[in-house]
Amino acid sequence: MHSLTAEVSSDVLYGGEDFERLQRNFSGEIVLPSSLAYDKARSVWNGVVDRRPAIIAYCTEANDVIAAIAFAQASRLPLAVRSGGHNVAGASVCDGGLVIDLSRMKAVDVDVERRVVRAEAGLSLAEFDAATQARGLATTMGVNGDTGIAGLTLGGGFGKLGRRFGLACDNLLAAEIVTADGRLLRSSETENADLFWGLRGGGGNFGVVTAFEYKLHPVGPNVLAGSFVFDEADAHDAMRFYHEFSRNAPDELSLDAAMATAAPGKRVFSISACHSGPFVEGERVLAPLRAYGKPLESRLGAVPYLQIQSAGDSIFPRGKRYYWKAQFLREISDAAIDALIEAYTTAPSPSALAVLQQVGGAIARVPAAATAYGGRDAAYDCFPIAIWDDPADDEANLAWGRAFWAAMRPFSTGAVYVNNLGDEGEDRVQAAYGANYSRLVALKNKYDPTNLFRMNQNIRPSL
Repeated sequence: MHSLTAEVSSDVLYGGEDFERLQRNFSGEIVLPSSLAYDKARSVWNGVVDRRPAIIAYCTEANDVIAAIAFAQASRLPLAVRSGGHNVAGASVCDGGLVIDLSRMKAVDVDVERRVVRAEAGLSLAEFDAATQARGLATTMGVNGDTGIAGLTLGGGFGKLGRRFGLACDNLLAAEIVTADGRLLRSSETENADLFWGLRGGGGNFGVVTAFEYKLHPVGPNVLAGSFVFDEADAHDAMRFYHEFSRNAPDELSLDAAMATAAPGKRVFSISACHSGPFVEGERVLAPLRAYGKPLESRLGAVPYLQIQSAGDSIFPRGKRYYWKAQFLREISDAAIDALIEAYTTAPSPSALAVLQQVGGAIARVPAAATAYGGRDAAYDCFPIAIWDDPADDEANLAWGRAFWAAMRPFSTGAVYVNNLGDEGEDRVQAAYGANYSRLVALKNKYDPTNLFRMNQNIRPSL
């Protein structure tokens, strides 16, 4: 066995009373390094991440989570929590510790009359969206179908509906959470309201959320969506158009953009549009984009919302190697455009992307202190995405991502979306939360004073 914590030997860990108690009180599956299922169980979305936990605990109910937390406390093991395992830094798996895996907790109950859904934390975005769209409803979720709803929501939650309905965490009505002391609490505006504030953007710092309740909105089954692809020679002007067009867009319209490489090695600039409102209005709003320039390709029409939600799945398959480093922008100046295009030209992999993800709209109208989420004043999230296969290319791709980030740094707000943070240090965590950070530390002191939940973008207790 590779790397248990220094305080606990494998004989004590697997042969002691604490482990026997965990087995008695656990209704899910416990996977150890000796199991044939271990290598698959320890893998996560990002192929760069290669960690070997001592125990992986597949929970099926909240009582399993309670038992696993008690074992981690008693055994002094590092504790990681996994829903979809989609964190780019691999925070959902740890060396020599315990992984609480929620991926088998998938119950979902849609209340059509109240437009509310209760969803267990193991659901992927694709599973959640399928359940709500079956009733003609949706709420803001991310852009990759096998992402877990838990990590996405707790960090904020960008998605195609965000500018219209707010972040995933803005649509959260309640959460059921197991805290470090083993209590199962319900948290909402009227129950443990201080904790509810922290769960809306504060990540996994305060406990293990086992279920969420969200408000839902009528959406679909189709939306007006498509993409417009421009030659690299036209990228500067097209990006300037994108900036002006997107900054005046209505809330119903989400506009993302990216530099990419099309076969055979041809660099392009693409604009992706999704209008979730009435089609007639969408056609009117998008007419200037239809009329702009001379795109190499253009597609715009009725697309199933579920198809839009899974559009990124083929670009970001599980097991490839990924790296990104993000920052917020309020605008895209001509100098920023030049820097972005130039930085992309040095990408070592043809799969690399340079992304501009639009935010703003309803997200920006929520008061900055209303939830833990920071960065309400951002208009775009800007980040390089390095994608490659060969470990021998790790250094080149990591270096490119960092150099891209540095090139765009002069145009940044200084803040960052916590769900897009890698292993970047405490200063960057503080930058993600801004003025809300001190309040989050006070919550950490109350709910997790020993920092049990530290395998995340960690808010350190001050006690």
